[in-house]
Amino acid sequence: MNDLIIVAGVGFLSGITTVVFGFGGGFIAVPFVYHFILYTANLSPTESMIIAVATSTAVMIVNTGYASYKSHHGQLIKKEIIFPLVIFIGLGAIFGAYTSTLLHGDKLRYVFFAYILFTIIDCVFRPGFITEATDAKKLKVKESATLGPIIDYIAAMLGVGGSVMTVPLLRRKGYDMNVCVSSANPLAMPVAIVGTIMYAILGHSQSFGADYVGYVNIHIFLALTVFGFLGIVASKKYLPKIKDSVHAKAYICLLSIVLISMMV
Repeated sequence: MNDLIIVAGVGFLSGITTVVFGFGGGFIAVPFVYHFILYTANLSPTESMIIAVATSTAVMIVNTGYASYKSHHGQLIKKEIIFPLVIFIGLGAIFGAYTSTLLHGDKLRYVFFAYILFTIIDCVFRPGFITEATDAKKLKVKESATLGPIIDYIAAMLGVGGSVMTVPLLRRKGYDMNVCVSSANPLAMPVAIVGTIMYAILGHSQSFGADYVGYVNIHIFLALTVFGFLGIVASKKYLPKIKDSVHAKAYICLLSIVLISMMV
């Protein structure tokens, strides 16, 4: 019963962060699933981390899909941001998922940790993120072609949807935080879909039990998805509009909390 309450709470929180920060639930789900599997199943840290990343990636399909649908109706998604970046961002997930299965021991967790730490430092000390939004500049095709596969590769490897690269990228192009996080969700869809398929295939030879499809834990996926959906609905209905500069600072604060959780 206690486990169900914890999973429900984490799922609900992942839904909220999907709407407010464009995380797709990844940065909430990965640390939780890692610790949950590590302490409730007879699995190694390596297996627990890969399962966490894979399950988080699967959850993102539902979270980012529904959040994107709602943001589209709210006219927060701009086509000039999504295209052509979404085309190039779908190229790296296959290699990212494969790389994660090659990182043994705590290496994948260390990469996850380093990625968040670097992002926090970059957002705090490099100008353009915390400051108020300015006149937006459209992404060039060359930038999309260069950054898209890199974002997708890292996102699929860590199960985070790529928002921690796309949000700062769009922020420094002068977009409002609401636009940045709303755009992060549809941009995460290629990562989520391709990544989940790859984790299901790559983990096919593993014998984790009937609860799994490859590396994806079905029971945790369903629980996080259901309560994540409720979190998204509640966020859209009840959360007030956040001031732009406060929104940016809150983004950094949540990343810091995630970082601490992975240190424990």
